[in-house]
Amino acid sequence: MMKRIAIQGIEGSFHDIAAHQFFNDEEIELICCSTFEQVFEELRRDKTVIGMVAIENTIAGSLLHNYELLRDSGAAIVGEHKLRIKHSFLCLPEDDWADITEVRSHPVALMQCREFLGRHENLKVVEATDTAGAARTIAQGQMHGHAAIGSASLAEMYGLKVLEEGIETNKHNFTRFLVFSNPSRANLIRNIMQTDKASLVFSLPHEEGSLSHVLSVLSFYKLNLTKIQSLPIIGREWEYLFYVDIQFSDYTRYSQGIDAIRPLTSDLKILGEYLHGRESI
Repeated sequence: MMKRIAIQGIEGSFHDIAAHQFFNDEEIELICCSTFEQVFEELRRDKTVIGMVAIENTIAGSLLHNYELLRDSGAAIVGEHKLRIKHSFLCLPEDDWADITEVRSHPVALMQCREFLGRHENLKVVEATDTAGAARTIAQGQMHGHAAIGSASLAEMYGLKVLEEGIETNKHNFTRFLVFSNPSRANLIRNIMQTDKASLVFSLPHEEGSLSHVLSVLSFYKLNLTKIQSLPIIGREWEYLFYVDIQFSDYTRYSQGIDAIRPLTSDLKILGEYLHGRESI
């Protein structure tokens, strides 16, 4: 049965590439959204839709707003995918270096190519909603003198040419994507028998040692803390929500660990249990 996947961006975007890699042996239909908010709205409208959004990048850091959207949506994380991000400099086939005066791309992509852009200070830098959209705009508008930064696959897709590949500052540039669904359909997508990772969110009392107590319990149950991200609670000064990713090899021990930290936390919520993603190149 074809899966319908809501992503931010259009065909050729890194979200598109990640979705096809994650569901590599399945037939999928993309629902292309202009914003991350629209991705979650698609899930609210149709519980059969699956969402996929970037949550962090090894260079640009976490997409903090997506944590809030995920928590507020009530969706369940069912998987993750880590995609190696390779950026290329793309332009119209007739153009060359001497013709280019402006470059456009998504702000995160521009950040990831900071050293390259620093070597080309003559270029005007313009932010776009996504990498593929920047390439499509140049191709459709026949915008001579303009270049886009994005995947090399965009060249064939939109009739552009690659002036330079591998322009990202750090070659260990990975983006982690989360896959999520309506909770009632989570077990239809994930393999619960392979679950070895969980994402949690909770708040803590404003007391000395409250976080260290939680971390000590997780360590006692041999749960590997792979990420912790704090976000302020709006309207409650100096109080925070903690988003935590943990990996485990024993589901029973993991469950015991969660039960043990519940009394130490407030509003603890399991955002999802899933199989950890391996880095894809």
